[in-house]
Amino acid sequence: MTPLRQKMIDAMQVRGFSARTHQSYLSAVSALAQYYHRTPERLSVDDIQAYFQYLVKDRGLSGASCRLYLNAIRFLYLQVLKQATFDVPFQIPKKAQRIPELLTRAEVGQILSAVRNTKHRVMLTTCYGCGLRVSELVALKVRHIDGERHLLRIEQGKGAKDRQEILSEGLLHPLRAYWQRYHPSDWLFPGREPDQPLDVSSPQRVFTVAKCRAGIDKVGGIHSLRHAYATHQLEAGLPVHQLQQLLGHRDIRTTLHYVHWIPRYREGEGG
Repeated sequence: MTPLRQKMIDAMQVRGFSARTHQSYLSAVSALAQYYHRTPERLSVDDIQAYFQYLVKDRGLSGASCRLYLNAIRFLYLQVLKQATFDVPFQIPKKAQRIPELLTRAEVGQILSAVRNTKHRVMLTTCYGCGLRVSELVALKVRHIDGERHLLRIEQGKGAKDRQEILSEGLLHPLRAYWQRYHPSDWLFPGREPDQPLDVSSPQRVFTVAKCRAGIDKVGGIHSLRHAYATHQLEAGLPVHQLQQLLGHRDIRTTLHYVHWIPRYREGEGG
């Protein structure tokens, strides 16, 4: 491992970046170094702008993908290398603003019913019922469930924040039945080895297969369940600031995206 790579890892660890961010940022910086066949410390601002032109014109990357590279490269130069000269507005395509193909309540029900394995069905039900990110789903432990208070504890979600989700009776009941059948001791949804959590790819595959079996052809992976949870909560009249807390959003503007996806939303007016 090069000293620069280790320095970047240390900087991300200090800031509490997630494992996925570690992987994405290191991959982006590595790709930059491989493109120029020299260390990023020897590159100029013009080199970086030329690299973004290559990403757009030659590789055809989208605005969202280019922004990931931009965030990684800016972090490297501004936070790790402390080179203020790189604090300039690099030109990249704007991120496309698209409304995802939102799942209806009926479609979510069809997908969950199409899951044949009990463990997997409860897993996806929990993902939807609490609006979890897939990384939060696989990190759940048995002790995170407070059945008496109907709460689910999310430890160190995105942004290294803890939060609590409300467990409805409709979700708590299958969770109890699941525990009585499988008796997980540590991880709520363990991997093949009881002392190891599931990899995030596992629930993603389960969702994709279930969606196919249900005959749902809308675009989107397991994160569609989180989108569905959020929009269904708003349609039921949940105030935006409460949804922000449930989703674990740091910025209310992120939560407001869901409001824009529901043209007829009126706070406090459930349908």
